[in-house]
Order: sequence, then C-alpha cells, then structure tokens
Amino acid sequence: MRTMLRRALVVVTVLHGLIHLLGAVKGLGWAQVPALQEPIGGVAGVGWFVAAVLMLVTAGLVALRARGWWWVAAPAVLVSQLVIVTSWNDAKAGTLANLLLAAAAGYGYASHGRPSLRARFHREAASALAGAAQEGDAQAGNASGAVVTDADLEQLPGCVAGYLRRAGVVGQPRVTSFRATIRGRIRSDPAHAWMPFTGEQVNTYGSAPTRQFFIDATRSGLPVDVLHVYSRGHASMQVRLCSLAPLVDARGPDLDRAETVTVFNDLCVLAPAALIGPAVAWLAHDERHARAVFTVADNAVTADLVFNDDHELVDFVSDDRSTASTDGRTFVPQRWSTPLGGYRDLGGRHVAVDGQAHWHSPGPDAEFSYLDFHVDRIDYNVATLN
Repeated sequence: MRTMLRRALVVVTVLHGLIHLLGAVKGLGWAQVPALQEPIGGVAGVGWFVAAVLMLVTAGLVALRARGWWWVAAPAVLVSQLVIVTSWNDAKAGTLANLLLAAAAGYGYASHGRPSLRARFHREAASALAGAAQEGDAQAGNASGAVVTDADLEQLPGCVAGYLRRAGVVGQPRVTSFRATIRGRIRSDPAHAWMPFTGEQVNTYGSAPTRQFFIDATRSGLPVDVLHVYSRGHASMQVRLCSLAPLVDARGPDLDRAETVTVFNDLCVLAPAALIGPAVAWLAHDERHARAVFTVADNAVTADLVFNDDHELVDFVSDDRSTASTDGRTFVPQRWSTPLGGYRDLGGRHVAVDGQAHWHSPGPDAEFSYLDFHVDRIDYNVATLN
C-alpha cells in the first residue's frame, strides 16, 4: 500500500512539475502555449521555472526514498502556489496537487523527521552503542575483547552450556551489542486483526543493558509507529497512529519489570553468548530445563528455559511480565512464553529465526499468540548504525 501511494505521489508531482514548465515556456517566451490564456510575464516565468525544477527534484527524491525530501517539497509547494495565484483561472486546479504534496511532506516529516519515533530510535540506539563502546574501551582485555572459551561454559548448567556450544559461540567474541531486523505480525488480543510489521532492534550488554526496538506496523491500512526503549532498568513504550496521533505513552515500574523480562528473552534467543555474566544466576536445571534470575538495577526477573534434544532453545517462560491495557496505563501480571524454532546461522551464530509470543490467562482464551516474528538479519558487536 505505501509503495503504491509513493508511486502515485511521484507521478502526480512529475505531472505537476511538467505543467509548471509550460508556464515557464510561455513566460520566458520560448514558445506559445495556447492552453494558458492568461498573460505570464518574464518574472513570473522564472517563478514557474523554479517551481517546475523544485517539483521534479522532489519527485526524484521521493522515488529514491531520500531522507529529508520534505525540505525540498515545502518550498516547491510555496513557489508553486504563488505562481498559481498569478494565473488563477488557468492554474487553480494545481492547488489540489499542492495540498496533496503538502500533506505528504507533513507526514514524511512526522514519520521520519526529528520529532518522529523513528528518529528517536536512531538517537537512542546511537547513544547506547557509543556507551557500550566506551565501556568496552574501559574494560579492554576483559569481556569486551575476549572470545568465549570452553572454560567460560563450565560455570553454566549442562543444558545451557550445550545450547551455547550448539549456537557456535565458543571461539567467537563475547557479545557486547547486536542489531537485528525483524518482520512479522502482531495483535492486541484474539478479537483484533493481525497487523503486519517490520522492525529494527538494537541491544547492548554490559553493566547497564539497553534495548531499542522500533516497529513499523499497519492497522486497517494506516501506519502505526511503535517504539520501545529500555535503559538503566527503566522502560518506555510509545505508539502513534500515522506518526502523529498518540495512542500509548507507557512507563513506570510495571513496564520496567516487564521489559526486563523482554531484555532477558532477547539475550537468551538472539545473543546467547551474553548468558555468560554476573547478571544471570542459575537456580535449578536438568537435562532439558533451566531456571534463571536476570537482574538489572532494581529489577530481578525469573524465567524457565526449555531445550530440545538438539540442544536448541525451544521455549522461554516467565511469570514476571505483565500485559498492558490498550492505553498502556494499567498492567496485569500474566504468564508469558516465546515458543521458538526455525534455527539457522545468522551473524556466525546458530540462532532461532522464527518464533511467537504467547499470553497465558484463565478463561476461554487461556493461551493465545499475539506476536509472530521472523528474524531476517543479526549483526553482532556493531559500533554504529551506519
């Protein structure tokens, strides 16, 4: 849908620019243009020419998905409307095209400009990666610069050590950060329709783990932006419809605890090498199960990890997460699990790329999946977002 709208905008803007070029042709005396009845002087002709150039450049930038294209579209609309006013009877229909372009430029700025959740994601992720790099430099020769060895796995339960060996982390650098691209579908409850989404995520590990996750979803044909930020044990979640209308702005102790569970889940699923560290304490285990406590700041959360005969993590279950109300203001504790599968090699590690997220509650819908996801790419120990 968005691709079709972008292409339509390009076509309209190109045609609008070519029509302005006709006004320049007449005003500058290059040729007669019978379709334009009102006189156009030389100065106005220059204005028509400038409007044409700005419109065509805008169309090119939109087609190329260039960042900041709205900064060219804004003066294009202004100059275009000024010259349209000077030949109103001939050119007033062009006002509709300008309104369309102005609305598109406004949405472009709202969805990608500095106030957008997408831009905040990039700022937060860049800051987190810089902080992780500084901590790594300060601890050079410790975890940030070392590789995982068999000796590192001796402190772990046997099933967890087997999982890390199967993941291929031995001989690889310890994980201080990762960047992942994810796609899938999400819904709030069984009564609501699935929303397709694409997502980008950056996590860092060390003394203060961080998580930034931006989701670009679609609901009833309308774009929905979602941003999760977790830093120093505190979390926030913002949701905006069409990048403008706020639907959710959640934060507080309940969300902090819930997102600490999510951070631990990310660690277990996408960065298993980070299980080697003081933040994780193992309580109990057998050949296929392990229970652990993960602590960040004032939040200590517990989860059960389930493995199969191939030493792959197939489920993660925790009672320390809470489901949020539609406005993100209230939270109800519920069991949360993430069945996993579809293992493949990404970023030099053997990890699960397919999974779901389930809520477990009493009633007819005792368990339902609210999230299906597929991991397309993971890059480990990234320094920047570029």
